[in-house]
Amino acid sequence: MRADAIYFGTLFTPTKDSFEAGTKDDARHKETTQERAFGGQERGSGVSAKVMIGLHHVAKHFASAQAIRDFSMEIYQGEFVTLLGASGSGKTTILRMIAGFESVSTGHIIIDGVDMTQMPANQRPVNSVFQNYALFPHLNVFDNVAFGLRIKKVPEQTIRTRVYDALAMVGLEKFASRRIRQLSGGQQQRVAIVRALINEPKVLLLDEPLSALDLKLRKEMQLELKRLHRELGITFLYVTHDQEEAMSLSDRIGVLAQGELLQYASPEELYSSPSSPAVAGFIGETNLLTGSIVDVTKGYTIVQTPYFLTKTPMRADHVLGAPVVLSVRPEALHLGAFGDQALCRGVVTERIFGGSLVHLWIRVAPDLTLHCVSHGVNQTYALGEEVDVQWDPNHSLAFCQTDKPPSSTLPGIAGVLGSNGSDGP
Repeated sequence: MRADAIYFGTLFTPTKDSFEAGTKDDARHKETTQERAFGGQERGSGVSAKVMIGLHHVAKHFASAQAIRDFSMEIYQGEFVTLLGASGSGKTTILRMIAGFESVSTGHIIIDGVDMTQMPANQRPVNSVFQNYALFPHLNVFDNVAFGLRIKKVPEQTIRTRVYDALAMVGLEKFASRRIRQLSGGQQQRVAIVRALINEPKVLLLDEPLSALDLKLRKEMQLELKRLHRELGITFLYVTHDQEEAMSLSDRIGVLAQGELLQYASPEELYSSPSSPAVAGFIGETNLLTGSIVDVTKGYTIVQTPYFLTKTPMRADHVLGAPVVLSVRPEALHLGAFGDQALCRGVVTERIFGGSLVHLWIRVAPDLTLHCVSHGVNQTYALGEEVDVQWDPNHSLAFCQTDKPPSSTLPGIAGVLGSNGSDGP
């Protein structure tokens, strides 16, 4: 295809200046569309130092259990924050308390500098997107999106302009007259998101919004959410049990378990510097082994496990004789014929080919199987083959053990294949 273009019957050759001018015009048109759709609120400004949501010592008690325990966190304006946890960890309960759908037993919820703890849901500057979309089946796409604006008694001509501009942002302007049942799952989710955004919330709350979609659609919608967040600059608070989804979407992630916040950090920090074995085991895959500290020297801690002696970077709480849990990521393991340099030797008991990566499980003792991940093009080990195992000690972590020791045989094949189980509060 030629770089030249036919322009009003003559041959027009784009120059650098004309290309840049056209790009600027496109950007201005896009910005104008967003302003019309979303009321001219501040967009695309990135994360600011202003705290948009503050949870201060929040607790929630139900009749038979305490769902949330002394929970505190701050979310900045423009951040994309995810609450990540297993079923029953309390993440949805926190989202519902912020939205005003659940009362707070103790503590305070601050939104944009205002104490919203006792404020009813309809007076909070937040909107929600639910797992089941919660669209009105008797209304078409246009009327679903326009619903909130009509409740606010916005002039009909303004509604029409804003709805069509909002639908255009997600490529659904031609579907305005369609019934909800005529849309695919991904299209319905886009309608639900646009309906929430058009009311100009300061915070968008998303409760496992992609869990009902198939894998390909989930990936597409993740990109769509990142684009909308980047362009609009609204604070997003997202709930999921999917680690990969949380890691790919978020500026920061709060990992929850049994109503408590275990760690709140960037995806990179959570993966490379987890605060506990529980976080290490939940963020990605890891091998967890128990042992005890037998020496501390030259910046390293020497750990004796039931199977071999190894070393790991020293931490401030490491003391001689202390029991520890050693964490080693599967990608840190190396297989080969290392002779005396090997930490241990084992047998390949399972192999899963994943295209660019191969997952291998190496049984090194009756009660210890290590998980290894390596590039498929370089991996030729077969089931039943004996291999030596080693790892770079700088790529391991040792946590002083205060709780019940985790299982030594982690992770299982099911964790690699993934699951899409539903999540409770």
